[in-house]
Amino acid sequence: MMVFWKARLVLLAVPKTGTTALETAFLPWADASFLNPPRLKHMTVRRYRRQLARILEADGEPLELMAVMREPVDWLSSWHRYRARDAIAGQPQSTASVDFSAFVEAWLQEDPPEFARVGRQSRFLSDDSGALGVDHLFRHDRIDEAVALLSDRLGAAPEVARRNVSPGRPVAGLPDATLQLMHDKAPEEFALWDRLCAAK
Repeated sequence: MMVFWKARLVLLAVPKTGTTALETAFLPWADASFLNPPRLKHMTVRRYRRQLARILEADGEPLELMAVMREPVDWLSSWHRYRARDAIAGQPQSTASVDFSAFVEAWLQEDPPEFARVGRQSRFLSDDSGALGVDHLFRHDRIDEAVALLSDRLGAAPEVARRNVSPGRPVAGLPDATLQLMHDKAPEEFALWDRLCAAK
């Protein structure tokens, strides 16, 4: 998460959406940044409103929140690949021995096993009422639009390189039954993505 206080803007870092690249590029212009630990780096809308908004907004207008969202199946695929890396082989978070369809089905459980406990983008981005809690939401496949907003607001145009990319392990597509189950049990993920796609 990065705070651009003078520009009245906060970049929330939804995991696996390319925000590490934005953070690396725009860090010199940030007034504050939380790059570690993960619970601060990936602060949700709710946590920001409860813990930081009062402090950061005490002396001025509310700060606008921006974030990036990834297509739901692609987002889970990135998580699956990331957790299959050799560095965590044999640990409870590892997906090395779990195929993608089984990973998605585990993610859909009310209490997912450790390897599938990655949260949901819709929950990350929603406020206490369940409504979308960011002012500017960008598609992962159009991250250049997020770059353009930051460049315009900060008066800076740094080069943005890809960072923290999941290993390039091939992932088979989801069977129709699993994809339908995902639509049935996580409709809010697709509804938010469809809303984002329809907006531009």
